[in-house]
Amino acid sequence: MAPRAITIAILAMGGEGGGVLADWIVSLAEGSGYCAQTTSVPGVAQRTGSTIYYLELFPEAAVRAAGKEPVLALMPVPGELDIVVASELMEAGRAIQRGLVTPDRTTLIASTHRVYSMTEKTAAGDGRVDSGALLEAGRAAARRFVGCDFDRIAGEEGSVISAALFGALAASEALPFSREQFEQAVRDGGVGVAASLRAFAGGYQAAGSAEETPAAGDAGQAGPLPIGLAARIQRDFPPASHSILLAGIARLADYQDSRYAARYLDRLAAIRDADARYGAGRFPLLGETGRYLALWMSYEDAIRVADLKTRRARFERVRREAGAGPAQVVCIHDFVYPRVGELTDILPAPLGRWLLATRWARRPVEWCTRRGRVLRTTSLSGFLRLYALAGLRRWRRRSLRFQKEDRKIEAWLALVATLAAEDYALAREVAECPRLMKGYGDTHSRGNRDFDALMEALPRLRRLDDAAGRLKQLREAALGDDSGSKLAEALNQVTA
Repeated sequence: MAPRAITIAILAMGGEGGGVLADWIVSLAEGSGYCAQTTSVPGVAQRTGSTIYYLELFPEAAVRAAGKEPVLALMPVPGELDIVVASELMEAGRAIQRGLVTPDRTTLIASTHRVYSMTEKTAAGDGRVDSGALLEAGRAAARRFVGCDFDRIAGEEGSVISAALFGALAASEALPFSREQFEQAVRDGGVGVAASLRAFAGGYQAAGSAEETPAAGDAGQAGPLPIGLAARIQRDFPPASHSILLAGIARLADYQDSRYAARYLDRLAAIRDADARYGAGRFPLLGETGRYLALWMSYEDAIRVADLKTRRARFERVRREAGAGPAQVVCIHDFVYPRVGELTDILPAPLGRWLLATRWARRPVEWCTRRGRVLRTTSLSGFLRLYALAGLRRWRRRSLRFQKEDRKIEAWLALVATLAAEDYALAREVAECPRLMKGYGDTHSRGNRDFDALMEALPRLRRLDDAAGRLKQLREAALGDDSGSKLAEALNQVTA
């Protein structure tokens, strides 16, 4: 059989070392008696500079025997790839969608962590692509699938993901080279050799294990549990709700204070009692209400944003992601764009209402905030500005936004408790409606608008058959469209 090229595609995002990985493979091949060619094709900006690197390796012995140079392709061809390396799970999905991965030929090596795309982040509802479905697709589409959180492995060794993926490629034995030859290619690169070899070893070991290792879930921003409140949950609430309520008090104590977290449990007592009386015993109404109440009570405002931006953990994470050494200086520049509404939200309620209602006072504020500005958070002046803003947390209860949200939350909780006795299924759907409201600025305004529209339609729905199903249909329409047009159309159909 005539010799053919070994074809390799690397799908990576900006800053992940995809080009370095391609260079290592070229160095490995050329040092082992192969001709090598590499090209790169830039991708879309929504994936932070996603790029496809394509390589073909051809044995020099076959070239000498034929007496002529091989013709190597510049672009990957669907169905003709021996190896596909993806630096993130969605990148693996893109490769599968393009037909680059085939069950009769391709070894797919993918990191199982996620870097969410802009469309996933800005969706009205949960726009995340199901990681489980991507893993199943990888296992089904490839001849061999090697999946692990290689990003975590590289981070633990102070390196970048390309080194861990290079180790996984060596362990897969998809290339006819030894581990020592792979490691020599890293040494020949001459940059960050020690850290790269440690990440290489970690990737090699992980890929060589039989068990596929999914990425760990996001631990969120919650701090330690308030001990007294945790004991209260264990004592006063059913076990089926414990995991959600424990996460809720941790989040709210971190967001405001322990007293605020205690109020969260106070509010849920009535829902617990209604669920015990009218539910089927597993307390789904309490669980869903507890989930969305915790999220609602920890709404995003300028105080919260400033708090998160000035935390030590954030600076450490940025340094780690940038791959900065102990002696290197890292500068962080944050783009801030406070609008009048966001400023009045954190003002004392009387002052905020006055500013919104007084045109002559509002105009200079609008002029000053008409453009965003870049704030250097790592400078003393920039950090102190955000730190002072975060310090307003102690007065948050007096703010205009807090009082508006507080009234709205109370009305929603009262409605859920009332509906539990009348129509338990409808109460559960109402309990899930706050999922429409998230973020801040325009994102929150759109969600707030849709939530209000559903609450206004609820009296009509309660007079119709299958009110719960109709409300769910309306909520899904709102989550599927930011403009509100789908919800308006669904309102006309459902309530007609």
